[in-house]
Amino acid sequence: MQLLGGLLVLCALAGQGRCADASIDWCYQDASCGPATWPVSLAVEFCNGSRQSPININSSKAVEDAELVGFSFTDYDNKLGLTKIKNTGKTVKVTLANGTVSGGGLPNSTYQSLQFHLHWGNGSTQPGSEHTVNGKRYPMEMHIVNVKAIYNGNTTLAVADNESIAALGFFLEELDGPATMASTYWDTLASYLPNITNGGDYAYFADKISLDDLLEGVDRTKYYRYLGSLTTPSCNEVVIWTVFKESIKVSKEAIELFSSTVRVANGTSALLLNTYRPIQPDQAIRTNARPTTTTTTAAASSGSSVTLAAAQMAIAALWAFKGV
Repeated sequence: MQLLGGLLVLCALAGQGRCADASIDWCYQDASCGPATWPVSLAVEFCNGSRQSPININSSKAVEDAELVGFSFTDYDNKLGLTKIKNTGKTVKVTLANGTVSGGGLPNSTYQSLQFHLHWGNGSTQPGSEHTVNGKRYPMEMHIVNVKAIYNGNTTLAVADNESIAALGFFLEELDGPATMASTYWDTLASYLPNITNGGDYAYFADKISLDDLLEGVDRTKYYRYLGSLTTPSCNEVVIWTVFKESIKVSKEAIELFSSTVRVANGTSALLLNTYRPIQPDQAIRTNARPTTTTTTAAASSGSSVTLAAAQMAIAALWAFKGV
């Protein structure tokens, strides 16, 4: 997060998966503003820090931790949970109506699920996940962005907390076999991409899709954990990363649509390709020690929507998440 004119920009994880400062003109593909420039000229304060993301996860070095128990997901089964899909010019971001996550070894706090965005390479043959596992890069990666509910929109407090954001990372790879429920829902989501080809375009969901639908088939009790950062400028080191071991299986066609449909700006601009930051230095990695239990429940009170709205406004000031 950065202070602009006395106002803290938390860049509501607007598009790339991390808190990106809208005042920094960063990019992925141009040498003048690409990842190599972030720590040396565009966002020196944090992008040159000591707990930067993404990283390569070396599974043999992951230390078992009994405190990494199962998660509790609220409203991830809401069929109206996905509201808007947008081409931010740096990623494809989906705004969430509600949802919370707790447990999973996170601090004693509930985190509000605000949005998810995606990272990809160039089709199914050139992978583009941000994290890698034992050197393997997956075709795509989904980041669900969650912020501590206790801040209720107070970005000053949130940015001072080095565990204010809980990012959930899921790998996507090509389905090998018959279509599944998850792959069908991902095909539906990808079908909206022709409606948001230009940077800034957005569309509202007419189809009923929940987060659980998109995550179907993934064992959410198996994951890696480390402390890191936003993966786009200003690279603030405020993220608790959870990277799930099992991948989401999607169709080849869905993967191809991301790299062949959405553009940086207008119809004559470049396609959005290779939307990921290079691997950063290793961090200490933990993993769950034994089988755990994950639960999904419905919302407990109507007041949650008010709190969520406040948090979203703040983070549309913590994350221009151009894609984090």
